[in-house]
Amino acid sequence: MGCRDVHAATVLAFLSGTASVAGLLAAVLLPNWRQMRLYTFNKNERNVTVYTGLWIKCARIDGSRDCVIYDPQWYTAVDQLDLRVLQFALPLSMFTAVSALFLCLIGMCNTAFVSSVPNVKLAKCLVNSAGCHLVAGLLFLLACAICLTPSVWVIFYNNYLNRKYEPVFSFDISVFIAIASAGGLFFTSVLLFLWYCACKSLPSPFWQPLYSHAPSMHSYASQPYSARSRLSAIEIDIPVVTHTS
Repeated sequence: MGCRDVHAATVLAFLSGTASVAGLLAAVLLPNWRQMRLYTFNKNERNVTVYTGLWIKCARIDGSRDCVIYDPQWYTAVDQLDLRVLQFALPLSMFTAVSALFLCLIGMCNTAFVSSVPNVKLAKCLVNSAGCHLVAGLLFLLACAICLTPSVWVIFYNNYLNRKYEPVFSFDISVFIAIASAGGLFFTSVLLFLWYCACKSLPSPFWQPLYSHAPSMHSYASQPYSARSRLSAIEIDIPVVTHTS
């Protein structure tokens, strides 16, 4: 496996990272992080379910899809600590994952469209494709940790609310979406790390970044003047004249 080629592992990692970011976006926007079920013993009334999201809150009556109470300013008055932490953690995780996707895309475009013959004048501006994928894998792993920790905390905090008040709280589908997206980010980082380990040259250390075009530059660079002067002094062409009758 060569590091100067675009492989199925890098493409799959990019697609997996994109799907994970889309899942995080859905989890952030959906008002389905926590449900609070309010029961009534009056036969003339129906039970009410309060759907709590990171930014809005919606109360629905059983059998209806319309919100009886809709609070678009809920994000300014969140009184639950886990949701308040998620308001900062999930956007930060999305920003980190998008940065990793950008680096991964730069690495793939560099390997696909940049010529293998380097330009010595632009040696300092060359893109290290393998290094881009390695840093992208680290960013994906960081985004996974930022997303997974508060998302799992919602489950334990939900149990705390049930013990403190009444067992009317339950976590909703956004928790599962966020945890699945964190798993996708972890899978993406593992793919990039495996690709980096498989494509690297064996004699180099594991942590040493690979260069896409630097090793081939020496073959195109001109030799020093001292070496050329010594060769010119030794290699002298002596013409041989032959006479033919």
